[in-house]
Amino acid sequence: MAKKATKAKPTKSMEEALWESCNKMRGSVEPSEYKHVVLSLIFLKYAGDHFDQKHKEICEQYGDDYADMVEFYAQDNVFYIPAECRWSYIMENAKQDNIFQIIDDALANIEKSNKQLDGALPSNYYSNLGLDRSKFAALLDEINKLDTLKDEENDIIGRVYEFFLGKFAIAEGKGKGEFYTPKSIVNLIAEMIEPYDGKIYDPCCGSGGMFVQSMKFVKAHNGNQKNISVYGQEYTKTTYKLARMNLAIRGINADIRLGDTFHNDQHKDLKADYIMANPPFNQSGWRTENELTSDPRWAGFDVPPTSNANYGWILNILSKLSTDGVAGFILSNGALSADSTELAIRRKLLEMGKVEAIVILPRKLFYSTDISVTLWILNNNKKARCVEKNGEELHYRDREKEVLFFDMRQMGVPYEKKYVELSEADRLKVSDTYHKWQQEGWKDNYVNVPEFCYAASIKDVEGKGFSLVPSKYIEFVNRDEQVDYATKIAELQKELSIILAEEEQNKVQLKRLFAELGAKL
Repeated sequence: MAKKATKAKPTKSMEEALWESCNKMRGSVEPSEYKHVVLSLIFLKYAGDHFDQKHKEICEQYGDDYADMVEFYAQDNVFYIPAECRWSYIMENAKQDNIFQIIDDALANIEKSNKQLDGALPSNYYSNLGLDRSKFAALLDEINKLDTLKDEENDIIGRVYEFFLGKFAIAEGKGKGEFYTPKSIVNLIAEMIEPYDGKIYDPCCGSGGMFVQSMKFVKAHNGNQKNISVYGQEYTKTTYKLARMNLAIRGINADIRLGDTFHNDQHKDLKADYIMANPPFNQSGWRTENELTSDPRWAGFDVPPTSNANYGWILNILSKLSTDGVAGFILSNGALSADSTELAIRRKLLEMGKVEAIVILPRKLFYSTDISVTLWILNNNKKARCVEKNGEELHYRDREKEVLFFDMRQMGVPYEKKYVELSEADRLKVSDTYHKWQQEGWKDNYVNVPEFCYAASIKDVEGKGFSLVPSKYIEFVNRDEQVDYATKIAELQKELSIILAEEEQNKVQLKRLFAELGAKL
């Protein structure tokens, strides 16, 4: 007898396993707090693993006597971890009654030993949560399974943060506008605006994922991270601390400040070469009717309406750009065609030649929302000029009276069951097309492609009422027009007649069977 095949158990993602462990503590801690419970522990695991790796290298190269010299760790952006703060020590004591105090002391002592972490880690957090010790030990076991050395190129802290926000989005994430931008989107932005050197700014930096991925872009293209200055602002205190932590473990020196970007702008005089952002979508009540009416950030434009902050974010971003600055940011699709005040602002942006490209993205890219959103590219200098980038001389043509539209909704590859991400091929197709369109000789290298891209003139845009909805410009292939309806209907009629004939035959057979059955009875 053949052996029955066993059905493979579905594998759980790292985030799902952590969520389930936290869920076992429901009652002593609110789901909205899960991410904070988990993220500091992941930080301890990450910092501990990298310390252990560096500690081993020092011992092998110089001997044990040098293993506690802080300078050896600092030169490679590795935190020095005192003995009783190390992850191995925490796991040895995971089931002890004082484990919560051990973790609080570890976080406090690591912060004291590493000045760049000053004010970034929670203080006396775990001792005051009232968690069940045995269930907490199970959570530590899950975190202990993470291979932070293997996954170094993934933003582990950012991924977990976004996943937990998505799980609790209605109650906290969407209401407070806390979003983490998936790395494939950040990579696309970086590949389009090319932040090789200068100042990078994010007015709503969240967990700092934009900076993490943009630095990886610089490294991947043989750039120098030291030539980049990072500036950011975050409204929520816990998220601000998280950004500080996330950047510190990457060795990224950043001027991240706490405060409401609209009402307490911490970088008033900043002029950034590159801006990367994912502002809260459709933020209502961001100002009252009498607030910020004469703010210099929208001087020369209509004041953005109180009902939606989308154009407030756009004008804030524009005001921070240097003379040659370029920005890439995400907004909800509604901003493409919003009427009234937004229309007046959008029209002026277009007439001033500030909007360079509009990219509709696929659905299901975010954990926290499944809607399709838009990537905007603003450029403060679309005039003809010669620029050296990463050792290469580029000749840009004048594009002030043009806008490039992309539709990526049919792109993306499956990611963790129900999500999608932009593949490297997807991103390359868009960024390569964009850069060819920007440069001299573009007519030999660029062509409008149905259902993908269209280079529109300002007259085209004016003719569409200054709408920036890509489907108004990009050619749509009406596949229905390619159908020979007469032939198709004839085929359907033939198939239907066969089905009806078979049905009649079945009725006759059924009637005969019943007659035979009645005769036997």
